[in-house]
Amino acid sequence: MSDDGPRDRGEGALAAHDGTIPELFEASADRNADRAAQLYKGVGGRSLTGTAVPRPLRGEYEALTYAEMRAVVRRLAAGFRDLGVEPGDRVAIYADTRMEWALTDFALLAAGAVVTTVYTGASTEQVRHLLADPGATGVVVGGAEQLERVRAVEDDLPVAFAVAMDDVDADARTLADVYERGADAYDEDTYRSWIAERDPSDLASLVYTSGTTGEPKGVRLTHRNVRANADQMYRRLGPGPERGPDVPALSADTTTVSVLPLAHVFERLVGHFLMFGAGATVGYAASPATFADDLAAIRPNAGAAVPRLYERLFEGMRERAGESPLGERVFSWAVDVAREWARADDPGPWLRARRAVADRLVYGDVREALGGELAFMISGGGSLPTALCETYVGMGVPILEGYGLTEASPVVSVNPPDDVRPGTLGPPVPGADVRIDSSVADAEDFDADGEVGELLVRGPNVADGYWNRPEATAETFADEAPAPAAAVESDGGATGRSAVGDEGPWLRTGDVVERTGDGYLVFHDRLTDLLVLSTGKNVAPRPVEDALATSDRIDQSMLVGDGRSRVGALIVPNVAAVRRWADREGLDLPDDRAALCRDERVREWIGEAVDDVNAGLDRPAKVRESALVAGPWTAENGLLTPSLKKRRAEIWERHADAIERIYGE
Repeated sequence: MSDDGPRDRGEGALAAHDGTIPELFEASADRNADRAAQLYKGVGGRSLTGTAVPRPLRGEYEALTYAEMRAVVRRLAAGFRDLGVEPGDRVAIYADTRMEWALTDFALLAAGAVVTTVYTGASTEQVRHLLADPGATGVVVGGAEQLERVRAVEDDLPVAFAVAMDDVDADARTLADVYERGADAYDEDTYRSWIAERDPSDLASLVYTSGTTGEPKGVRLTHRNVRANADQMYRRLGPGPERGPDVPALSADTTTVSVLPLAHVFERLVGHFLMFGAGATVGYAASPATFADDLAAIRPNAGAAVPRLYERLFEGMRERAGESPLGERVFSWAVDVAREWARADDPGPWLRARRAVADRLVYGDVREALGGELAFMISGGGSLPTALCETYVGMGVPILEGYGLTEASPVVSVNPPDDVRPGTLGPPVPGADVRIDSSVADAEDFDADGEVGELLVRGPNVADGYWNRPEATAETFADEAPAPAAAVESDGGATGRSAVGDEGPWLRTGDVVERTGDGYLVFHDRLTDLLVLSTGKNVAPRPVEDALATSDRIDQSMLVGDGRSRVGALIVPNVAAVRRWADREGLDLPDDRAALCRDERVREWIGEAVDDVNAGLDRPAKVRESALVAGPWTAENGLLTPSLKKRRAEIWERHADAIERIYGE
């Protein structure tokens, strides 16, 4: 293990971060050769199935062992080399999350390439930028739609080859072609020499930020950055002698579900590099839309998702319960019990009895619907409403909320499985040095007990800058940080300390974060998203938006009020909940979503939910006026990023008329 707090993590432990990603994969394949590495379905015309890997039965999951996965990776690496890929070449992967994404990633890295990522929701112009900016000489696409967009822009770019994972047309080179080419050219000694030539300081990947504002920037991540963060996460989540036998832990026995985009660093580190390094089994959901069904089929022990997916899963549970009046009442009661349980330091006999009843009536069915084997899930990529986290924890499905940025590979902090605290981001991961710059935020504006300010991070997982963006690099990465009020350096426990080296830049996160007295971090908001009222008060919108999201009447919300005297809110109603309420009340409502938002009865009903949230807010943060808008806000209509964060400027522009109504203009 690394020198800043070694621990015995057993046979399946990740090696220290002084190696490369291909070495991590090879070592895991040696340890876990006969274990299942990947679970995949036979979806569409996958070119590798039936040639390099077995063809699954219709609708069933097929397993690929680590030995089988490594054989495919090695031959793909040889095939890419035979195609002309040289060390340091940038090669893009432009595909949905799937088994082939992982195989291609490890193969390109073994061949010495720098993997750069393109998210599948990208427009043609965004594809052009995401291939042109890194100077990609090759691209591996998923299917026909992605290939068509690449063909539309490739004449203007230095792209020498395009490879499709699926059989798309007779003129397209497929991943199976690359595999067969590599099978003919493969030589083990040559393959091992490619890996030996790589250094931990070499660039491994350019991961492009979601681009909530401006063009996406390519973050330079080295092999050391990625290996360090995988090691940090394993030390937080892996087994250890200090944890009891009932505490869930990540190990080679873990099966995980992968659903988030691998083009984004959260899933690629947590659901990919970490899991394969630990020897876990990774099952691929067919899509976010089938996530619930795939959970039942894969029966995972762990997984990672963004808050929006957890909200959708919960809404699905609530809708099923709402099919009968009694079911809805029982479910609501069980949710209240779950939250009370999660908040209790020492549950008394009455709460234990009520939870036992709720477990028989509701929680057991919920856990079974999620596969029946979940030990924990990880949440990142956005702020998870505290009440929602409490609900899952109380139901026996702990969600470990964490925090990170692409520039930190990405994980900075995460709740430990043995001390989950809803509403917090957990303590920093082992080896991360964090500081709070309190000069940029007024603590009086936040409901906080600890130190509040911009979070700065340093550690072996922190990148050194952006690709071809020296000015942006200088703005975000600093050689020095403000003197700490009390530095907190984590050794893997909740509040431990360790000696952290002073090498590497400080990452200015741009996030207002609180550090509690025992070292846990609490997210408040982005500095750029704070609403500065005309009264001089600062309001953090996300805690209020999170509170609104816990109401079954509200699907999405965004606070407004910058430069105004009071806070307003744009609210997308939960149309399914509105329809159920109307049926119960015998109301005839319009079919059109926009007309529904104008209906005064609907406005009053949703206003009651806003009033409930307001009751728990300080005066400056209370929502004084709100406007219902049709929505929904999605990545497809440009109002969310590909990682499902709000594009606030675009939402503001789209609903400018509604904002004018809020402020009577």
